[in-house]
Amino acid sequence: MDNEDAERTADLWRWLIDLWFQHNTLPVVASRFGVSPGHAKALLMLRLDQPISMSRLASELACDPSMVTAIVDRLEGMGLAERRVSATDRRVKILLLTKAGKEVGDQIVSLMYQPPQELLNLPPADLRALRRIVGRLRLAKETTPPSASPSAP
Repeated sequence: MDNEDAERTADLWRWLIDLWFQHNTLPVVASRFGVSPGHAKALLMLRLDQPISMSRLASELACDPSMVTAIVDRLEGMGLAERRVSATDRRVKILLLTKAGKEVGDQIVSLMYQPPQELLNLPPADLRALRRIVGRLRLAKETTPPSASPSAP
């Protein structure tokens, strides 16, 4: 890639990030349910039938385990999740989504993933092209080994 292509790619990436920030609905949607974006992210990572350890949740959220404790305390206090001791290792605390937590999580997903009007206004051919390109990006991400991914700044 030459310098001009690199600059165009950087511009494109900035545009995508700007678009994301303009339409990031997570803070607004989360507040409708009385939770922070961090709480909402935790809810979205949980599954009704699959418990997750507190340490894994901390890793998934890229935060300190003490922060996960505060997040879980709030979710548990709201009846959206419950903490249990692991059946295989009593030192490990696992987190389970309650039915109420699943309902709130489903509503958050439904509201958060509504496409912005700018996307809905694109011509069908542009939408097909964009879907194809983003699909290729997703596939590339899924098939790139973690060690080959660039580090975050």
